[in-house]
Amino acid sequence: MVCLGNICRSPMADGLLRKKVFEKGLDIVVDSAGTSSLHKGEAPDHRMRETARELGTPIDDLRSRPFETNDFDRFDIIYAMDKNNRRNILSLARNEADKSKVFLLLNELEPGMDLEVPDPYYGGKQGFIDVYHMLDRATDCVIERIRTHE
Repeated sequence: MVCLGNICRSPMADGLLRKKVFEKGLDIVVDSAGTSSLHKGEAPDHRMRETARELGTPIDDLRSRPFETNDFDRFDIIYAMDKNNRRNILSLARNEADKSKVFLLLNELEPGMDLEVPDPYYGGKQGFIDVYHMLDRATDCVIERIRTHE
């Protein structure tokens, strides 16, 4: 799961997917990163952590890290939260195999629509809640994709 700073959207998607993977007993590695290293080592945004706790998916233990080229080797699927971050990820791709791993997360929910997860950082509380629910639905689709391809 990748967004810009790895403090709002991607850690929330990470936390939701980790929780679902655990609940389903799947052997899947889930992680998140940012295309910027601006928040490296920081916990997720306090508003995202608060929203996550209130809605049952705490993410307090996660820490921001930058996306690295070796992530193409570590992961089979890389989900970008928006088109700019997808472009940033693709700029690090070494070959077509790397590029073939990069998807917009919301295409799992709305195939082919290229919708973006809005960044709640500059908005109010409701934006964080809306993003949580959007990511919850999208990660349900990811789990279904995984289970149908086992």
